[in-house]
Amino acid sequence: MTTTSTDTARPVTSAPSPVSRRRGGIGLGGAFTIAWRAIIGTPLRSVLTALGVIIGVAAVVALTAIGQGSTAGVTRNLQSLGTNLLTVQSARGFGGGSLVRAGPRQTVTVKDAEALAAAYGDRVAGVAPTSQSSVQARVGSNNTQATLIGTWPAYETVRNSPTQTGAYFTPADVDGKKRVAVIGHQVLLDLFGDGTEGSATPDQALGQRVRLGSVNFTVSGVLPDKGNSGFGNANGQVLIPLSTYLQRFSRTNSAGGEPTVSSVYLQATSAKDLDQLQADITELMTARHGLTDPENLDFQVQNQADSLASLSAVTNTLTILVGAIAGISLLVGGIGIMNIMLVSVTERTREIGVRKALGARPRDILTQFLVEASLLSVSGGVIGMLLGVAAAYAGRAFGISPVFSVTPMVVAFVFSALVGVFFGYYPAARAARLDPVDSLRYE
Repeated sequence: MTTTSTDTARPVTSAPSPVSRRRGGIGLGGAFTIAWRAIIGTPLRSVLTALGVIIGVAAVVALTAIGQGSTAGVTRNLQSLGTNLLTVQSARGFGGGSLVRAGPRQTVTVKDAEALAAAYGDRVAGVAPTSQSSVQARVGSNNTQATLIGTWPAYETVRNSPTQTGAYFTPADVDGKKRVAVIGHQVLLDLFGDGTEGSATPDQALGQRVRLGSVNFTVSGVLPDKGNSGFGNANGQVLIPLSTYLQRFSRTNSAGGEPTVSSVYLQATSAKDLDQLQADITELMTARHGLTDPENLDFQVQNQADSLASLSAVTNTLTILVGAIAGISLLVGGIGIMNIMLVSVTERTREIGVRKALGARPRDILTQFLVEASLLSVSGGVIGMLLGVAAAYAGRAFGISPVFSVTPMVVAFVFSALVGVFFGYYPAARAARLDPVDSLRYE
């Protein structure tokens, strides 16, 4: 009997099971192998389990990239209108009841622009007053609706709007009220072609006559294609000397009988001087207009840097908001992982009992199920990142070029991994606490 008992026990001591090897542990590599086999053994359930994480990560990556792309696009549009820009306009709240019907009363005059150019000529690269309206432009039987802008030659530099062919009008043209015009790209196509791209070339228009309203003008220059989106649609503009515009098209005058303008643009020579220049212009305009109450000015001085900062703050807030909303999907996905892992623990109760009977410790079981939950969430994070990048690039169909940043992608991925650890811990701990005897009896 003793010999038989010894012989019977010998295989257990001389040939320990793989689980009991290394002091009864399976190791991290073994836990990973078991977890991976469990995941690929039920592929459909694994995909559905990780779906919440996949959608959450994809949404965070795509929405942040599209949001940053939109911000960059709007910033480029603003900067394409000129850099280091200050704009002097009539105050929007000035004018009383007439504001409802026709907007603010024009209070900024041509003499204001001349005074600004004289006072700050050494601190600005150019001064360009503008006044604009809509006009019907015609060449022969072709016609189009264009935005007519009267301005000074410095508009080319101040508003970053050089010609593709030809040249702007000169100061002599402004003084002589000459009838010369610089036309936008779409105006060129509509008047000298059939309106489609490539139907006309800039050289065709140079020196030709264009009828603006009832007045004939000679084309001196053609602007390049700036696209039909953005601020002001530069492709649909026609630029003429301000003096000619005021003589032929303007019916607006200030209370003192002086001709007024819509805006005065000034380009500072240094970005560092923008704030001080803005304050100095405000002081000069206040004195010129005889105003005493700084809270009730009939003009406003806008700083492009402030506009860009405000725009960036708004778009960044929106990007964070949509990213946070998308992050809720990650939490939902984590709950889904926990639910499925609890089901998995119940289904594999007998397996857990066998492993414990063969020498697996509670921490080995904990590691096994924790690795499985983490592997599900990390895999979902990788798939979600790939889908998010693809979705962001799909936004190009709507004219939005995505801008990818490493930070939100890393945060989304790390968060997805933490979701697996956090929501996978409870099912793993529950599996580790199972009694091996009860587990072996489980059917």
